[in-house]
Amino acid sequence: MDTLYTFFLVGGALMALSILASRLSSMFGVPLLLIFLGLGMLAGEEGLLGLAFDDYSMAFTIGHLALAMILLDGGLRTRLKTFRVGFKPALSLATAGVFVTSALVGLIAMWVFDLSLVQGLLVGAIVGSTDAAAVFSMLSGRGVNLNERVSATLEIESGTNDPMAIFLTLMLIELLTGDIGGFGDTAIFFIAQFGIGLIVGIGGGWLSAKLLRWLDLAPGLYAMLALALGFSVFGLTSVLGGSGFLAIYLAGLMIGNQPGRHLNFILPVHDGLAWLSQIGLFLVLGLLVTPSQLWEVILPAGLVALALIFVARPLAVLITIKPFFKFRWRETFFIAWVGLRGAVPIVLAIFPVIGGVENASLYFNVAFAVVLMSLLIQGGSLGLVARWLKVQVPKGITPDRRGPLGILPDNDFEMFVYVVENEDLDDVPIRLLRFPSGALISALFRNHVMLHPKGNTRLKIGDVICVIGRSEDLAALNRLFNGDAKLKQERAFFGTFTLDGSAQMLDVAQAYGLTLSPGEREMSLADFIALRVGGHPVVGDDVDWHGIHWVVSEMEGSTITRIGLRLY
Repeated sequence: MDTLYTFFLVGGALMALSILASRLSSMFGVPLLLIFLGLGMLAGEEGLLGLAFDDYSMAFTIGHLALAMILLDGGLRTRLKTFRVGFKPALSLATAGVFVTSALVGLIAMWVFDLSLVQGLLVGAIVGSTDAAAVFSMLSGRGVNLNERVSATLEIESGTNDPMAIFLTLMLIELLTGDIGGFGDTAIFFIAQFGIGLIVGIGGGWLSAKLLRWLDLAPGLYAMLALALGFSVFGLTSVLGGSGFLAIYLAGLMIGNQPGRHLNFILPVHDGLAWLSQIGLFLVLGLLVTPSQLWEVILPAGLVALALIFVARPLAVLITIKPFFKFRWRETFFIAWVGLRGAVPIVLAIFPVIGGVENASLYFNVAFAVVLMSLLIQGGSLGLVARWLKVQVPKGITPDRRGPLGILPDNDFEMFVYVVENEDLDDVPIRLLRFPSGALISALFRNHVMLHPKGNTRLKIGDVICVIGRSEDLAALNRLFNGDAKLKQERAFFGTFTLDGSAQMLDVAQAYGLTLSPGEREMSLADFIALRVGGHPVVGDDVDWHGIHWVVSEMEGSTITRIGLRLY
């Protein structure tokens, strides 16, 4: 009984410390996942608490459970519209990119550790894929607002590249243990990983989404049912021989893109579950490592990590996406840099231990060292590199809080809460504000006192305004409440002047004294810009034409609606 209570005490204390230590991430720029790993190591057998934990089977189970939860949450938050710009390059990186990365790292590991070719390639396969937990955590938690083309590619890649890494790892382990089947069996296994994962993930996710939308449940049960359905898809896919990780990500994608009030209850709960999974997973993996053994391989493992970061990943990105997709060089370099390694390589490194591969501890320690260096070097510099390569877009003002009213099953009204910071709104009567036709102010708070707003009520800086509207009103409301600092930042990026995307190129050329080719005279400005960026434009794309930067500033779906003119 005392052991049980000790488990609760230590587990709760480590979890609380991890959450409190997250403040260090924002204060000093230390990657969160690195903090969680460090706390696990400090609590381990050679750390301050001296907790001996070497149960690889339990860690393997915890790893699968946590990664499934993280991928489900990642799918829930990925919008299908991002697939129009990110799916094809992400798929190329998740398959051919992982293969190229694994091969290059394997050759380097073979030389550094004096291994056989198959043993070196196994090291490469283990560390060959990017990690969803690391990528989702870094992109959402570092305040980096990337353009849609880059962020979609990175997120989709990290959610779909596990099948290739698992396939390569298992195939090489079978080669080392002598259990490898023929070429036909290997090909069937490869096809099953992707094919079954794709079919069951999309099909099961679609059915789950319809069920969640149709049922009328207590609010707290929607998130639990979504989790249960996601895990069922994961388990069914794995039993059938497919990739459960791919399937649960796709199931989350289908559920998250089915509109309905159920999402309002699912997303907040799953955000907490994903954080719990990340903290628990990295604490367990930190407990599992023995620092003295890690120290013995740190120098050669460091060489492998540096080769992965500066050679293998960039070459894989250049080979698999640059020749085939319309990425700019700075976007390509950033994608190459954000090849973050995290929990997946460490979990894959447990496979050789369970499979009885000779010298299995080497694979685990090398994978752990690679993850540490990836989080420290790549994760720690993500914001700096994003600013240097100019792949960020300005993040305008958004509501301080928002939440559904629960009145309608679809397209429900929401409450948007804004704080008045724009000096242009100071002392302006409410009746003069250009509100969207479907939105209205329901309450106004000033100095912690609620006022009843009327048309002649004048706004003051610091007022808190509660607006009732729908999601389609959000863009207009954000523009209305945008503060001076945000406006200056946006104008510096997008330009002082903007033009409508439907403007005809002939009119634009005449107004600005520009020269057009015969084929461009009949085009709209939006079509012209889309053609110049190679199709699939995103907010932040810019075209340098006649000494003017034409910057995409607003879009509706896949159509450009506003273009900014930046004269420098």
